Amino acid sequence: MSDAGAGFALREAAPADIPSITRIYAHHVAFGLASFEDDPPDETEMRRRLDDVWERGLPWLVAADEAAVVRGYAYAMPYRLRSSYRFTLEDSIYIAPDWLRRGLGRALLTQLIERCAARNFRQMVAVIGDSANAASIGLHERLGFRRVGLLPAVGFKHARWVDCVLMQRGIGDGAATLP
Repeated sequence: MSDAGAGFALREAAPADIPSITRIYAHHVAFGLASFEDDPPDETEMRRRLDDVWERGLPWLVAADEAAVVRGYAYAMPYRLRSSYRFTLEDSIYIAPDWLRRGLGRALLTQLIERCAARNFRQMVAVIGDSANAASIGLHERLGFRRVGLLPAVGFKHARWVDCVLMQRGIGDGAATLP
């Protein structure tokens, strides 16, 4: 476990974390616009997703409090499945609502970027639900992402149209060298 900040530490996700991960994500599905899912997945589905990340050799990190309770998580998955995208990943970050603005997101995303760069990935993309999601947009900007696009009204959730903000940053050598 790595020391990440006051009151929490980062570590690799474990199967025992699935109930907490499921609860955190369910809150964001039910009440937020970061996820475009309408129905929160159950623990079986979240375990399948964790296994999918692991099978691809990609990181899934959790931030746990001093009592070892998971309060946030982040993972990377391929941005797209076609082979030409093989050096580009998409990040996902979710924080328990009562742990927002405590540095978990920054710590998780920083560590996620470092681990993906160490695996020779070159680009990371953030697909942020809701153009009014200032917290996620700001977090990504502070960690070197730049806004590269806006997809207006591509989602419909909570009885309204929702935009997607596309942000991107190079990781590792980025596009400076060939892989």
